[in-house]
Amino acid sequence: MGIKVRVHPYLQPFTGNQDSVESSGCNVGECLDNLEAQFPGIKEQLGKTQHRKFELFGYIEIYVNGQSAYPDELTKPLKDGDEVTLVVMMIGG
Repeated sequence: MGIKVRVHPYLQPFTGNQDSVESSGCNVGECLDNLEAQFPGIKEQLGKTQHRKFELFGYIEIYVNGQSAYPDELTKPLKDGDEVTLVVMMIGG
């Protein structure tokens, strides 16, 4: 079954314009790693590695089954059938 990942429109060019894709992982961080393996370049749109630790950009929100995964987004446990939603908070002025 896997993990369903709903992709924000801003990120869809990295998934071949798909609005949802399948991934896997026992937590959100692993799910994003597997997403990167499928769609190279998407992870660098979500955050950066600093001091050997991946950190999300402040304007990225992650939801698991409709609930905010904040503050421990990357370590939030996942199981088959869960749905992860990647949201890009639009900023500007």
